[in-house]
Amino acid sequence: MLDFRIETFLTLCEEKSYTKTAQKLCITQPAVSQHIRYLEQYYGNKLFDFKGKTLRLTPQGEQLQKHALLSKADWNKLTSKLKKEDSVNQIRFGATLTIGEYVMPDILSRLIEQTTNTFFTMLVDNTETLLMKLQQGLIDSAFIEGQLDKNDYTTKLFTPARFIPVCSSSHEFAKRSVSFDEIFSRRLITREVGSGTRGVLEQVLKEHNQKIQNFSHIVEIGNINVIKNLVRKGLGITFLYENAVEAEINQGSLQKILLSDFEAVREFNFVCMKDSQFMTENLTFYDQCRNLYNSLNKIQS
Repeated sequence: MLDFRIETFLTLCEEKSYTKTAQKLCITQPAVSQHIRYLEQYYGNKLFDFKGKTLRLTPQGEQLQKHALLSKADWNKLTSKLKKEDSVNQIRFGATLTIGEYVMPDILSRLIEQTTNTFFTMLVDNTETLLMKLQQGLIDSAFIEGQLDKNDYTTKLFTPARFIPVCSSSHEFAKRSVSFDEIFSRRLITREVGSGTRGVLEQVLKEHNQKIQNFSHIVEIGNINVIKNLVRKGLGITFLYENAVEAEINQGSLQKILLSDFEAVREFNFVCMKDSQFMTENLTFYDQCRNLYNSLNKIQS
């Protein structure tokens, strides 16, 4: 297990407050200060400093945080493995909503059919939360649709994915080509801040010198099916990955908006902690999922 002072250090990195860290760990604030002071003396470097009233990591603190997070993730993985029977393998992974709901079910079905003595746990959440769970060692890997700093993780391209504007098949935008100026006069129904879909939308708009606040009205929904239902009823337009609306477009209840000069292709990435001692296992799982995805798409096409 990690040294208790390292746990204090990581909690302070997260909370950015000695008081909140003490409350979260159920220890006194002087104890938090003592733990950090011990680490600074041990490593011979200052780990935190203040910029105004804001607590921030020094470059040395950032380096310690990076290695401490990796150690914690590997330790949690090892603990989980040791508590299971030797013959049982556990794969804990995460997926963002589009991937978790519209890509992984068929893959997971095949994995369960083909694999014995393996427990699968899939956490579906937004990009921000999954990366935090990955750093904490609560999941071993994740399939991410949002933006991330690839320097901080080992990443593998899972598949490219089209990001498209969508409206109801009865909407006026379904009948003609539409300009950027026109779409901003309509209600936007979108995912919440922190989700991969929302991050991609904001990035795509920025590339066109636009911003999400330009829409006349914005409704934030944390569930893709609810978003699709509202759009299907003509209550607004949305931007989603094509994977998430493929069935509705084929059925005719939703339609891709022909937005002038718009083409957005992004990546679905497999992500795990860099330099993990379980790297081989993680990449083997990636290969299995990637091969199944390719096989399923050949069958469907």
